[in-house]
Amino acid sequence: MTIDVAPFAPAIIAWLDLFGIAVFAASGALAAAQRGQTLVTFSFFALITGVGGGTVRDLLIGAPVFWVQDWRFAATCLVTAILVWVTPKNFWNVRALDWFDAVGIAIYAVFGTWKSLTLGVPLLPAMMMGVITACVGGIIRDVLAGEPSILLKPEIYVTAAALASGVLGLLLLFGVPVLPAAIISATAGFALRAMAILKGWAIPAYRG
Repeated sequence: MTIDVAPFAPAIIAWLDLFGIAVFAASGALAAAQRGQTLVTFSFFALITGVGGGTVRDLLIGAPVFWVQDWRFAATCLVTAILVWVTPKNFWNVRALDWFDAVGIAIYAVFGTWKSLTLGVPLLPAMMMGVITACVGGIIRDVLAGEPSILLKPEIYVTAAALASGVLGLLLLFGVPVLPAAIISATAGFALRAMAILKGWAIPAYRG
């Protein structure tokens, strides 16, 4: 069965890509804010969180590293870092970082899967690339911040990214057009992560 991954609108793809970068960059800057760091640290955290997952994806699938080819991505991360830096600390909800992450993983799980498919990656590896795109930036951020990796917590995070990328792959496989498939998939991933934030949903841990 042929999967149609033709872009539904290049302009929409470009803006969604930049929006996803900004959301992840904000989560990185907020991690620095919680630790009272300098603007340099804000900028570094914003950049590494914003582009980390996409960089690993592009290296794995042999594509040009996206943010090296287009200055707007790095600029978006830096501008986002500055905006968070000049915003009063009490402006942000205590769980703002979690909500930025929730939006980011939903968008980038879908985008990473779609981009991989357009470059000829088979369906299952493409869905895995979606998970990598969505999660690796946040994992790097947590390691740099001295936080336990999200991979070592039962809280639903990677699973939400896997749901979004998996739903997209299946919808495209069954012939659903890209735009509605992307909306449905991102909504599913965000909804699962949101419930984990609000209700404390978690994956059962190994009990031996």
